[in-house]
Amino acid sequence: MIAELHTLTGAYALDAVSDVERAEFERHLGECAACRQEVAELRSTGARLAVAAAVDPPPSLKLLVLADVARTRQLPPKLPVVRRLSRAKTWQVRFALFGAAAAAVVAVVVGLQTTTAPLPPVDSVLSAPDASAIQGTGQGHATLVVSRSRNQAVLLASGLPALDAGHAYQVWLIGKDGAHSAGLMQPESADRMRPMLADLPPGVDRIGITVEPAGGSPGPTTPSVTRIDLA
Repeated sequence: MIAELHTLTGAYALDAVSDVERAEFERHLGECAACRQEVAELRSTGARLAVAAAVDPPPSLKLLVLADVARTRQLPPKLPVVRRLSRAKTWQVRFALFGAAAAAVVAVVVGLQTTTAPLPPVDSVLSAPDASAIQGTGQGHATLVVSRSRNQAVLLASGLPALDAGHAYQVWLIGKDGAHSAGLMQPESADRMRPMLADLPPGVDRIGITVEPAGGSPGPTTPSVTRIDLA
């Protein structure tokens, strides 16, 4: 029975267990640090896949990734046979997550792993139990992942028009008290911005992205190119 509980990490992270299994597994989580870590990792992966913008990979990418998987040795488990079963099941679940979107998902995962690793607070918001994703409107692709329990949000953006060296994209927290700067967005690649962590105080009902001078502005000086409504 204990071995079966270890194999429920992926199903639990995806909320694919029955009420009875959930109650039993949550009791198990209180005693198993390894399973708690796996659940957190799988939730973080699921959140990233849910909010990442799909791109068409080159035809050779899938074959290259699968070839690397076949020849890359995984770290051995720290626990005995029961842990070995859990690791095997964990990788099966992860491949099931990736297989749903086939080559497009492979491209996203490779992109996430080859870029600068986000700060731990960003991951903690993306993997929070109450994290929800809100899509923006306007130019490019923008998604805000909100955790109300943490009063924080992570802004993910890609496809915004390129700017010259004298301008930058600035993010605004907008509510009844007006617009307050959350900071400047930093490019991660030619088409993608770095994930941006922002505190989300009460009263903020929308997020706006504007084009401002490179050093930023005390208030918005141009209309929002992208808007995200929180209500």
